[in-house]
Amino acid sequence: MDLIERIRSKQAVVGVLGLGYVGLPLAVAFARKGFRVIGLDTDEEKVARLRSGRTYIRHIPDQVIAELMAMNFEPTSDFGRSRECDAILICVPTPLTAHREPDMTYVVGSCESLRPHLRAGQIIVLESTTYPGTTDEVMRPILERSGLKAGQDFYVGYSPEREDPNNPDYDTTTIPKIVGADDAHGLELLKALYGQVVRQVVPVSSTRVAEAAKILENTFRSVNIALVNELKIVFGRMGIDIWEVIDAAATKPFGFMKFTPGPGLGGHCIPIDPFYLTWKAREFDMPTRFIEMAGEVNSAMPWYVVHQTMEAFSARGRGLKGARILLIGLAYKKNVDDARESPSFKLIELFEARGAQVSYHDPFIPVIPRTREHAHLAGRESVGLDRVPEFDAVVIATDHDGVAWDAILRDARLIVDTRGVYRGAHEKVVKA
Repeated sequence: MDLIERIRSKQAVVGVLGLGYVGLPLAVAFARKGFRVIGLDTDEEKVARLRSGRTYIRHIPDQVIAELMAMNFEPTSDFGRSRECDAILICVPTPLTAHREPDMTYVVGSCESLRPHLRAGQIIVLESTTYPGTTDEVMRPILERSGLKAGQDFYVGYSPEREDPNNPDYDTTTIPKIVGADDAHGLELLKALYGQVVRQVVPVSSTRVAEAAKILENTFRSVNIALVNELKIVFGRMGIDIWEVIDAAATKPFGFMKFTPGPGLGGHCIPIDPFYLTWKAREFDMPTRFIEMAGEVNSAMPWYVVHQTMEAFSARGRGLKGARILLIGLAYKKNVDDARESPSFKLIELFEARGAQVSYHDPFIPVIPRTREHAHLAGRESVGLDRVPEFDAVVIATDHDGVAWDAILRDARLIVDTRGVYRGAHEKVVKA
């Protein structure tokens, strides 16, 4: 029986490499459709938690993990098990280096770990967001060092993740899935594989097109967020409330898409992906001034928030040095427990560099996790909102639902609002 028939009869074994915010929901989707799924991850703690039926992602509760473990799902850190898989989906981080260049460490490491166990007939799919050419230029050559040839002995493809954690309207199975391969049979395999778990598969002509589509999606968001972030500053100088302007403009039923400003960009995609494109464009002697300018605007927003806070303190006859600040929200967006690339980390560092004492509150992140760029903040614990009166200022970085915003307005001495929680003018509230 060939692989397409094995997929259609659900006898194919699916491997998911990287059991994070992308990989774990994907494993759930395939397991629920009746596939045997092997989850591969280097993090022994994650593997142990899954085996014991416990979650580490808020919007995937323990009940779902228990359900998953009762199915044909096997989490493991033994990459030798990849040989049992007919399809392997790579869902690993693609961060930036300190010089804002693509860091392909996780993709390269994953392919190197798979290579000794690669066998004929498998299909390897990259889901990580990356620059056009990664699948063909990085992944395929590593795997071919096994002695097998892509497009002949095994197949490679690209299908970008489109996860939006805690989105009530869309999940892994209802979001259309782009698939791209560089040979006809590989594309047919991808269409068959993902067609088993998602409502709509969108095939494109190559891995480069699929990679570029994902970059376009996130660059589109980046430049539009940069626009409203810049207008927030401009309109603020004019005495105009950007939030009222956006709400008014959003009543137009055509030709306008609502984007909202904030303290900077967060999440694993939007702050990073445009820089992957600008890096790759340099290889072709092509400037990307518009994209780079948007990145600069978004990256500068934490400094703007700090500046507005300093101005507010100055107007009250004091400085930041020695001030006690409560930052509300460590997650990069509301109602999730995901702090990846959150601008809140930068805000904490900027405030403390100016002599302030910073605490934070986040109902979804009780302890700051260890991160590569902000490791020194790891271990700090969220404080209760009953302590709001103790602080000289409250800075709203994430507008989680369920927070008692009226009580904060009542109890706080000063509020720096970066998310438009409070509409209209309040003597305690500074818009940033």
